[in-house]
Amino acid sequence: MRIFQQCLCLSIVISIRLSSAAEFPDFASLPARPELPDPLVMLDGTKITSAADWTAKRRPELKALFQHYMYGYLPPKPQRWAVEEVLFKDPEFLNGKATISESRLAFFGPDLKQRLYVLLVVPNGRVGKVPVFVGMNFCGNHALTNHPLVHIPEGWVYKSCAGSENERATEKGRAGQIDTWNLDLIVERGYGLACFYSGDLDPDTPDFSDGIEPSFYAPGQTTPKPNDAGAISAWAWGYHRVVDFLLLNHSNSIDPKRIAAVGHSRNGKTTLLAAAMDDRIALAIPHQAGCGGTAPSRVDIDRKDVETIRRINTAFPHWFCDNFPLFNEQPDKLPFDQHCLLALCAPRPVLYTNAIEDQWANPDGQFELLKAADPVYRLLGAGGLDAKERPEIRKLVDSKLGYYIRPGKHSMDREDWGVFLDFADKQLGK
Repeated sequence: MRIFQQCLCLSIVISIRLSSAAEFPDFASLPARPELPDPLVMLDGTKITSAADWTAKRRPELKALFQHYMYGYLPPKPQRWAVEEVLFKDPEFLNGKATISESRLAFFGPDLKQRLYVLLVVPNGRVGKVPVFVGMNFCGNHALTNHPLVHIPEGWVYKSCAGSENERATEKGRAGQIDTWNLDLIVERGYGLACFYSGDLDPDTPDFSDGIEPSFYAPGQTTPKPNDAGAISAWAWGYHRVVDFLLLNHSNSIDPKRIAAVGHSRNGKTTLLAAAMDDRIALAIPHQAGCGGTAPSRVDIDRKDVETIRRINTAFPHWFCDNFPLFNEQPDKLPFDQHCLLALCAPRPVLYTNAIEDQWANPDGQFELLKAADPVYRLLGAGGLDAKERPEIRKLVDSKLGYYIRPGKHSMDREDWGVFLDFADKQLGK
């Protein structure tokens, strides 16, 4: 029976993809549009004037467009998943202020060889259920803390990770990113954190065979189709599975209405996609996400000061689907831009955070996209961006669409977390 259900699930997904592909123009047929596309105008030119039509028509169309032309279709939810093992649980973490645990998740239908390790930190002594951030890390869960029981990844890790030897994690990497995640501050402010390592699902290399994606291929398929999932879609799938885990296994301690997603750089791109595709994520903070995430694709392709889609597709060909490089020289043929991905999060709050010295991420362009998504939020009666100009340094715009820029470089630090938490307090309630 399980084999039949698995085949049925994959058949449904395949038919949906074929249907979407048949409805969308090929690259040559797409018109060049140098201006940002109106998020409230359908592909056929129909104007959206009501919240009902946005929800029923334009939003599903945009979801399919982004997956077809850019990210690839997210893998479907597995037929079944299970907590294969709770590796440990320690209620005395941070001198008794929090409980830390780690669980290993397994997925079936299709049966994945990959296992997802979820590190969960929840503050102790709080009345009621707590809000929680879901985040994806670069170097493994062990890099967030010096706790000796946290799992060390067995597979590939970045050379830049502390303790990395021959692209493998070691004990030397424990607490290597402790100043990036600031667990003590998160707990002190009354929030939990559920974190996982991107490489558990798909190592960040051009090898398309070592991640979860091939498990979702059609029978007989050996290479990705033009709109099959890239790495960012696979990682976004991971965010969704962590939300599944929290809602089913920690519903007694986690507030299901206050789940926030956060990520830095390429993980920030993933954060925004994950939130756009899953309404259970109540708030999103894609930090310094830049091109392919929070910055516009429509920039001069010869600019040297910001990343372009040609550069990102050349450097990281595995992040997006194989349709996306078609737009390298003509980004104005995209039938959307990244403000439309932001609009898919409406009416939920989203905060864009940046740094002055990180011009590669195009912080000015990001602010313009917040303005361009504002009409969708207003249509839904959700408020929007309460600023007409980019704010001064260290001034938080904490409206439903938020913005913050600080001094410094491309990084995630304690100051950033203070801003994340302030925004979450405002938008989710203390």
